[in-house]
Amino acid sequence: MTAMNIGTSILACVGIAIGMSSAVAANDPAAYPAKPIHIIVPTVPGVPPDVVARMLAERLQSSMRQAVVIENRPGAIGTIGLAAVAHAAGDGYTIGMLAMPFVVAPALIKIPYDLERDFEPVTLVSRAYTMLVVRSDSPMQSVADLVERARAQPGAVTFSSPGNGTPPHLAAALLQQETATTMLHVPYRGPAALTALLGGDVDFTIGSPYVIWPHVKSGKLHVLATTAPRRLPDYPDVPTFAELGYPAVQITDWQGVVAPKGTPAAIITRVRSELATILATEEVKRELEARGLEAANSSSDEFGKLIASELRKWGTVARKAGMKAD
Repeated sequence: MTAMNIGTSILACVGIAIGMSSAVAANDPAAYPAKPIHIIVPTVPGVPPDVVARMLAERLQSSMRQAVVIENRPGAIGTIGLAAVAHAAGDGYTIGMLAMPFVVAPALIKIPYDLERDFEPVTLVSRAYTMLVVRSDSPMQSVADLVERARAQPGAVTFSSPGNGTPPHLAAALLQQETATTMLHVPYRGPAALTALLGGDVDFTIGSPYVIWPHVKSGKLHVLATTAPRRLPDYPDVPTFAELGYPAVQITDWQGVVAPKGTPAAIITRVRSELATILATEEVKRELEARGLEAANSSSDEFGKLIASELRKWGTVARKAGMKAD
């Protein structure tokens, strides 16, 4: 063998060794993260799961000293993006955003994964609550008024929502089930649900205080109750449904992080710890609050139990209400 051939062989061996070393490092939990991390968001940009993911990604990139890439894969009630997470390698380099509306999907459509078996829960990261509002000139100035009219005239009371299976639709369905009433659902696209109420096309809607409150302050809308489990600090005069005699009428629009099944526990713990540190900062809390969200934190086990309980609760509500996918 010539000196040139020997040299070429040595270089080839070195290249193979380096490649193998990089591959081992990328798959070694102790060396994590050794390459970019991808966060799959099952929505379009600009909505809460995406906003929260981008806020976290920016800070994860700094704290973990590795690129963090956001991939938006919307469609089919989040199932397109979540399927990509479920089918990714369980090595910590693909994680995903799970939001409360997506746990309703199994009750509405056939999904290509199992939310309890195909994911590793990482942590809950944020939550938001909703309020039921009517126009200020509405004859229904209390929840009691609304329920009384709905009982007296089944189907006469109308409400708008951003679409079938969304948190406002689920909250209104739960209210009907708890009060044994029938109301007419009128689905719209996104913010058009609030526009419909302001325009007098429906009797009430349920939505985020962040969006609703400017119209309350202007005198156009009147708040009847919040679906939160407690009075909201920023809106201390708004009663909960529980206070008004309907303790089961609660809904939390939450966001959390999940990983593919089989992702090493050490990596789950590392990501959860980094996120907990980020979410505890006053800067992040303020940024979330400015968007009508509240920073949250949980252990992986706690988040897994939340997913399981929400699957059952909202699946039951959706099926009982006869909900269909848009």
